[in-house]
Amino acid sequence: MSKLDDLLEDYEFLDADERYRLLIELGRALEPMPDALKTDATLVRGCSASVWVYPTPAGETLHFLADSNAAITKGIVALVLAAVQDQPARTVAETDIVAALAPFDLKNQLSSNRTQGVPNM
Repeated sequence: MSKLDDLLEDYEFLDADERYRLLIELGRALEPMPDALKTDATLVRGCSASVWVYPTPAGETLHFLADSNAAITKGIVALVLAAVQDQPARTVAETDIVAALAPFDLKNQLSSNRTQGVPNM
């Protein structure tokens, strides 16, 4: 079972307020991203909040550092990372993030402003 599957298992049993709290907790638990990496080059376009993603090679896999200036968005970033973190570059490139996050039903749980940037992440 992947980390994303584990998160979904917990997420499905929560009510709306608890889901918000879980997303915020996931965002807070992200590995810190140094401010020096938060540049125009690492900024994700198309997000209503500021989101930065920085890939680092780790042997045969990619490890991502990411951050956002909005708590809920940062939690969504954490979900995206749960789908691709420490995977081979080919796997990351082939991952359909929108499909991977579809079971979380974020479009019906959150405003469209918060979810519009997911495909760009």
